[in-house]
Amino acid sequence: MQAFPDVGFREPVHDAELAAAERRLGRELPAELRHMLLESNGVIGPTSVDTVWALDQIVERNRLFWSDPSFAQLYMPFDALLFFGDNGGGDHFAFVQRPQRPDIFVWEHASDSRRWVAGDLRDYLMRSLREGGDDWYQL
Repeated sequence: MQAFPDVGFREPVHDAELAAAERRLGRELPAELRHMLLESNGVIGPTSVDTVWALDQIVERNRLFWSDPSFAQLYMPFDALLFFGDNGGGDHFAFVQRPQRPDIFVWEHASDSRRWVAGDLRDYLMRSLREGGDDWYQL
């Protein structure tokens, strides 16, 4: 991608891998994320942060967030969110799946806050890759 020369892309996933991941998750991935993963299995930002995780990481991290009993004691429930990336410092980015919407929210781990940061995956990628820092979403 010429607009972002410092961004890394991986080999794409296949439809069968997406289907298997969705079975493991027990839900469908958002269409935008599916399409992106078919182009590149994750996006590595200019500072080597996984702006979008690889598919296996999406599955494992979400399963952990949805089922870990210690998380249930510390944080509000995560089952309405589908995490797909992070800032390298503990904050995670997610689609809201209940109600289903294209918006991207950040979960800030220190405060357990969840707030809007982008209108959709494309907007998220443009903002996070263009702003040039891992804290681009901070107010």
